[in-house]
Amino acid sequence: MFDLNDIAMFVQVVRHGSFAEAGRRLGLPPNTVSRRIQQLEAQLGTRLMQRSTRKLTLTSAGRAFHERCAGAVDGLVEAGQALMTGSQEPSGLVRVAAPADFLDFFPMEWVAEFLAAHPLVRLDFVLSDAKADLIAEQIDVAFRGGPLRDSDYVGRQLLGARSDGMVASPAYIAARGTPATLQDLADHDCVTTAHPSGRSTWRLAGPDGVEEEVQVAGRFSGNTAQALRKATVAGLGIALLPPAMATLDLQAGRLLRVLPQYQRTGQGLSVLYPSRRQLPLAVSAFIGLVTEKLSAGDALPEVLRARSKY
Repeated sequence: MFDLNDIAMFVQVVRHGSFAEAGRRLGLPPNTVSRRIQQLEAQLGTRLMQRSTRKLTLTSAGRAFHERCAGAVDGLVEAGQALMTGSQEPSGLVRVAAPADFLDFFPMEWVAEFLAAHPLVRLDFVLSDAKADLIAEQIDVAFRGGPLRDSDYVGRQLLGARSDGMVASPAYIAARGTPATLQDLADHDCVTTAHPSGRSTWRLAGPDGVEEEVQVAGRFSGNTAQALRKATVAGLGIALLPPAMATLDLQAGRLLRVLPQYQRTGQGLSVLYPSRRQLPLAVSAFIGLVTEKLSAGDALPEVLRARSKY
């Protein structure tokens, strides 16, 4: 029979990234925590972690074991907290991984609304366009653009694919003219994500639905949609932007549409979380908030309009 305390200790070590930190939180010496994990590995007959002087790394067996156990351990902790508080109120820290510009289209007012409704919950946002390792980085929930390809995680799509359109500032158009064909883009500065070659390939669908490719280049590149938007408003070139990012600037005259008959299908947005039989209540509540807000199609532009002071 396995000692459930050792399994719970293993989950804490994974969550906090070291024997020392897990021991500090559990009130145990690090060598005791290490010894208990070694005992658990001996009982299981497999190594759960690779140890080095810098960090702990889960083996494939350790990753699978953590995914099966973490939800059960969290459920037991929440059950105890519920008995002590006499309620099923969400509580604890929720670490959220999201694209770098996530809080540009998910207003902070919605975050404040969530925290006001759940006073025992704390949120920690990890904003980056790099893919987060949910287990290694102790992430509870992640929001990503594009299709879900992580077989080790579970998730669902929140926003379907949208059509990105080309835009430029009036100043840029006045100085460089309006491209008449897709091939004309090769003679224009285009604001793109960085590429080692200095050139990017845009794949756009025309009015007949047929996709065409064009090679573009420019003097400014960035790694977030918000950086590309700001550069375009400043007149640095033509960019492909999602509707939610460009609508307000188009309405205010800060941007103009370019070759509007061509569109690029965007990636949409999905929510992702470690495979667990039971998500912590705080995580479930936050996923519910994001799903509710982003699925209310016409609510997002109204909130962005109220916040727009670029």
